[in-house]
Amino acid sequence: MGETMKAAIYYGARDIRVEEAPVPTPAPGECLVKVIRSGICGTDASEWAAGPRTFPVQQRHPTSGHQGPLILGHEFVGQIVVPDSLSGLSAGDRVASGAGVWCGQCRRCKAGRTNQCERYRTLGLNVHGGMAEYVAVPSQTLRRLPTELSYDHAALAQPLAVGIHAARRAGAQHGDKVVIIGAGAIGSFVLAGIKHLVDVDVTVVDFPGHRLERARRLGADRTIAASPDIVAEIADALGGERPDVVIEASGAPNQLLTALQAVTDGGRVLAVGIPKDKPALDVHSLVFREITLDSTLAHVCDTDLPAALEILSEGIIGVELAEHPLPLDNLGAELDRLVSGKVEGKVLIDPSA
Repeated sequence: MGETMKAAIYYGARDIRVEEAPVPTPAPGECLVKVIRSGICGTDASEWAAGPRTFPVQQRHPTSGHQGPLILGHEFVGQIVVPDSLSGLSAGDRVASGAGVWCGQCRRCKAGRTNQCERYRTLGLNVHGGMAEYVAVPSQTLRRLPTELSYDHAALAQPLAVGIHAARRAGAQHGDKVVIIGAGAIGSFVLAGIKHLVDVDVTVVDFPGHRLERARRLGADRTIAASPDIVAEIADALGGERPDVVIEASGAPNQLLTALQAVTDGGRVLAVGIPKDKPALDVHSLVFREITLDSTLAHVCDTDLPAALEILSEGIIGVELAEHPLPLDNLGAELDRLVSGKVEGKVLIDPSA
């Protein structure tokens, strides 16, 4: 192993450079991981197009002390090179990282809500991440891969864990009627998560085409093509009843309002997608219909990452969403493709290629 490595380094909007960077030295409690696959997501794309919004490019992180340009990558899997002696992991182990790091001591951590940790930070968003040949990873975020699970499919573990956490936050109960607005990657992960957790009837809404076809293969009980009359069409599809839970996973304009209009009185709406503009909100209807409006962020590593690996071991999610891995030099073009809405699945990068 040399002293330097290839890494995708974020400097600002539309300024990501593939450069040589030092191979990190793991701190106590960290493992050095050789990255085999690293995925890109909507957060990376929005930072690429119009950032920095999340990345601390010119400011010091209060916990890590990191300052300046940042190595991307918060969706990655790889192989242990240097293990943390207290982790139980060994050199050569194949692992997935949840990427989010928590302190374990604050009141949110003690309540099990580690994604709301007062000192929470994410590899690839707040500190150097895994869009590189090697990454130093806190061992608490790492889970061994099932023997039968390929790296290509395992690379979906972190975003699938986010979808599973969203599914938990939706609060659906056995027998509920659930609608998911948006059948892109995150909507697909939420669909897989909610079907894994509870026995519910799920309707997925999106534009006609491949995404809706994929939703049926992933377990949706029915799909509906988006239209101006979608609220009435949802009720018609459900035998005149409104859904108990509506999950807005598209982030498209006005779809949170659509979710509130579609849900039954006393029902639940979960906001997952992040719109570019501030959405309109009918507070009068929200209050007088006693609708619960909730949100979701990231995932709880100890519960959601193992569940994601279990689902991925079944095979169908990876087959449907994992794209063929590309070299690191392709990253900018793939981020442009993601911003333009031309990506149907999950773009994977092989940092060593």
